[in-house]
Amino acid sequence: MSEIKRLRRSREDRTVAGVLGGIAEYLGTDPTMVRAVFLLTILLTGGVAVLAYPALWLVMPEAPPVPVSSAPNDHLTHDA
Repeated sequence: MSEIKRLRRSREDRTVAGVLGGIAEYLGTDPTMVRAVFLLTILLTGGVAVLAYPALWLVMPEAPPVPVSSAPNDHLTHDA
């Protein structure tokens, strides 16, 4: 069974709060393209779209932390 995609703020790809990085992860696209489209939207709406960022920041939950896995060579011992 496949996992449900959820819109969350990115922990890895963030410039300010991870909102646009999270949207890019959700859409499966390049974060730079999402940022460019958002900038274009701000320009086309006369700056009104800039209010969407803090609103999304408040509404979108942050992605859960990625579990840290052990290094692939942890089983090797190192003699000093």
